[in-house]
Amino acid sequence: MKASIVPPTPPSVVARIAGLPDLSIEEMRALWRELFGSENPTPNRQFMERRIAYKLQEIEFRKVDPNLLERNKRRIKALLETGKARKLDRDIRLMPGTVLTREYQGVEHRVTVAQDGQYEFEGRRYPSLSMIAREITGTRWSGPLFFGVKAPAKAKNPKKQGGRR
Repeated sequence: MKASIVPPTPPSVVARIAGLPDLSIEEMRALWRELFGSENPTPNRQFMERRIAYKLQEIEFRKVDPNLLERNKRRIKALLETGKARKLDRDIRLMPGTVLTREYQGVEHRVTVAQDGQYEFEGRRYPSLSMIAREITGTRWSGPLFFGVKAPAKAKNPKKQGGRR
């Protein structure tokens, strides 16, 4: 049987950003040219590091959600036209590599956010946190609520919390 050659995993965005202070100024300038296609406008290293870090994240998030830039442009246009900002989408976007931990009935459960937006739990992949919460509890749950990613909704009218009268 022939062994398959797996290409090395590129360094994560977090690792690349964490490594920026270790680069020489020449390496920083080369990375700037690669990312921005021009010479850097200032010799200020702190400025360069911040802009490069932002650009690296922008590129990575575009891979995860290619429609992010277009959605933001539409929101800005609507804000300029109406003067009112729409509420943000309620969906939760977690960074790949994030580990969510929840103790339930004395057992600690760990979920890792995958690069493609899915979730890894006990060696299997799931498209939603809610499916994992159901797997753990045996009942329907809001996954983001179960794992503490989203706060519980507040009652709109506190007088009605006790039920109808």
